[in-house]
Amino acid sequence: MSLEPVPDTAARPDEARAYRDALGAFATGVCVVTADGPDGPVGITINSFTSVSLSPRLVLWCLDERSERHPAFAGADRFAIHVLGAEGEGVARRFAKGNGRMADDEFTRVAGQAPVLSGASARFECQTHDRVRMGDHLILVGEVEAYEVSGGETLTYHRGRYGRAGA
Repeated sequence: MSLEPVPDTAARPDEARAYRDALGAFATGVCVVTADGPDGPVGITINSFTSVSLSPRLVLWCLDERSERHPAFAGADRFAIHVLGAEGEGVARRFAKGNGRMADDEFTRVAGQAPVLSGASARFECQTHDRVRMGDHLILVGEVEAYEVSGGETLTYHRGRYGRAGA
């Protein structure tokens, strides 16, 4: 195995694609994050979710600054992260592109909390703890105020394709 030198991807778009392909070799889970934006509830599909700390309970996810939904999530005081079940590919595709605005029948809400989706394998309801700009992304750190786990297989993403893991 040989390591490739890190090229300037801004100068060569073909290198940017090769780099994305290399990152795609790492299989990830698939989540949808929801929050209230200025125009109402929004959702976005992510694969950058990770645990940060058990005490306090902190998690993070990363948001591309070029996303049409960046202003909504960057300004949100609360958000909910939904770990999608294996049957959640349609939901993942629904929130992967576009403005991500949610219809009234797509979410439920408890007063003062972020909008939530049904059917997730796990859900983490968070208050925004920190925002860190890093490269072309914003890292959003949330303090978990409540969580729910239902179990079952989860949706994965690997080399540009959806799959499943666990049981």
